[in-house]
Amino acid sequence: MSVTVKLRFFASLREKLGEGEALGLPEGSTVAAAREALMARGGAHAEALARGRAVRAALNQKMCAESAVLSEGDELAFFPPVTGG
Repeated sequence: MSVTVKLRFFASLREKLGEGEALGLPEGSTVAAAREALMARGGAHAEALARGRAVRAALNQKMCAESAVLSEGDELAFFPPVTGG
């Protein structure tokens, strides 16, 4: 079985990758697996989400670790760290 999650990109990632897209993954996949699948596409995805880059993730609008497991219909957002003032 597989799950489909809605991806959203914010800030500089949105500029490089667009607003968002849907991604199908095997059931039981994690946030890390989603990031790896996107990087495997190469090009802008590989560059923007590369392991050396600081990228945060939120699952259903809550900050999460890359070990978080994805479920059907989840919203997964990627964004760079943000500083406030």
